[in-house]
Amino acid sequence: MKTLLINIKELLQVRETAIEKVSGNEMKTLPKIDNAFLLIENGKIADFGKMENCPNYENCELVDATGRVVLPTWVDSHTHIVYAGNRIQEFVDRINGLSYEEIANRGGGILNSAKKLNETSETDLYEQSKKRLDEVIAQGTGAVEIKSGYGLTVEGELKMLRVIKKLKENYAIPIKATFLGAHAFPTEFKNNHSAYIDLIINEMLPKIAAENLADYVDAFLETGYFSVTETKRIIEASKKYGLQPKIHVNQFTAINGIKMCVEHNALSVDHLEVVTDDDIEALQNSNTMPVALPSCSYFISIPYTPARKIIDAGLPLALATDYNPGTTPSGNMNFVVATACIKMKMTPEEAINAATINAAYAMGVSNTVGSITKGKKANVIITKPIHSYYQLPYEFGSNLIEKVVINGKFNV
Repeated sequence: MKTLLINIKELLQVRETAIEKVSGNEMKTLPKIDNAFLLIENGKIADFGKMENCPNYENCELVDATGRVVLPTWVDSHTHIVYAGNRIQEFVDRINGLSYEEIANRGGGILNSAKKLNETSETDLYEQSKKRLDEVIAQGTGAVEIKSGYGLTVEGELKMLRVIKKLKENYAIPIKATFLGAHAFPTEFKNNHSAYIDLIINEMLPKIAAENLADYVDAFLETGYFSVTETKRIIEASKKYGLQPKIHVNQFTAINGIKMCVEHNALSVDHLEVVTDDDIEALQNSNTMPVALPSCSYFISIPYTPARKIIDAGLPLALATDYNPGTTPSGNMNFVVATACIKMKMTPEEAINAATINAAYAMGVSNTVGSITKGKKANVIITKPIHSYYQLPYEFGSNLIEKVVINGKFNV
C-alpha cells in the first residue's frame, strides 16, 4: 500500500541521513522542504522532496496537503501514564497553599497513587491507561516511554509493568518500559531505606528480568527521596539485567546526582529545574540527554529548566510531558512545545528538535522515529491549514492537528 502526500506547505525535520541528536547551535536549525511531497509505503517513509520533483506514482492513495505542515509525530520520553484514579484533591490543596513536600509528608503524592494502584485490578488499570494512551496519540504523540513506580511493592510494580507490556503488544507506536521502583519509600520502609533497596535489588529486579518487563531503570534522585549513593546502588544492580538508567534528578535540589548518572552512562537525566555549572560540566562530552518537563513546572509552579543555559553550553536538550496524576495530569506534547517557547525561551526550531529527534534519542528509538528519513516509521502529524509551523507554539491553546498517521495508517 502506497500513500502519497502532495502539495505539503512545509515538510519539517527532513534528514537525508539519519542522525541521533542535535546539540547546541545545531538545535536552531530545523531542516524543511517547502511545497513538498512525502511517499509512504508499507508503513515507512519511502521518499520525499519538492513537488517539482514528485514522481508520477501509480496505485497510490493521494492526499492533498495544500496549506498544511507535515512533521514527525512527537516523541514523549518521560511519562507515568499507567496509574489508578487521580489526585484532584491535591491539586486543590496546592491552590490552598500546601507545597509538594507538605502534601507528600501527609501521605499524599506518590504514596497516595501507590495505595490506589495496589487496590486496582490489572484489567481496570489497563483500561484506564489505554484511554490516556489513545488521547496522547490523537494529540500527535507517536512514541512513548512509560514508567512503573506507583506499586512500590513487588506485585504492584509487576502489575504496572505487565500493563505496559500489554500496551506494547496492542499498540502500533514504539513504547518503552522503565522500572521505577525507586520512586518513593513506602511508609513501612521510611526509616529503613536499605531494606527497601534490598527488596528492589533482590526481589523486584530478578522477577522483572525473568518476564522481560523493562527496558530501562529509573529512580527519583532527590533530597528527601533517593540519595546519590542509594541511586548508584540501584543503577549498578540493574546493569547485570541490561537496564540502562534514565533518572529523575535536580527537580528541587542539586546534589551532584547528574555527575553520577553520567558516569554510569545514563541515557537521560530528566527534570533539571535546578542546574549548576558543575552539572553542565558533567554533561559536556557525554552521551546523556538532558530532558526538560515544562508542563510539570507550569502545573506545580516551580522553576523551569534553564534551557538557554543548557543549549548555549553546546548541549542537547529533549522535551517530554511527565504525564502523571500528581504534578502533570496532561500528556499533550503540543502544550509542552509551546510552553518551552513561551517560558523557557526556546525557539520553535529548538523546541521541535527537542520534541522529535532529541526526544527519540532520550528513549532509545532514534533509529525508527523522530525525523523524516527514508526507512523510518511513517509516524507523522498533518496539521490543519496554517500560516507556518511557528503557529504551533503561538496558538498554544488551539488544536491545530488534522490527522495523525501511525505506521502509514491514518489514526485520526
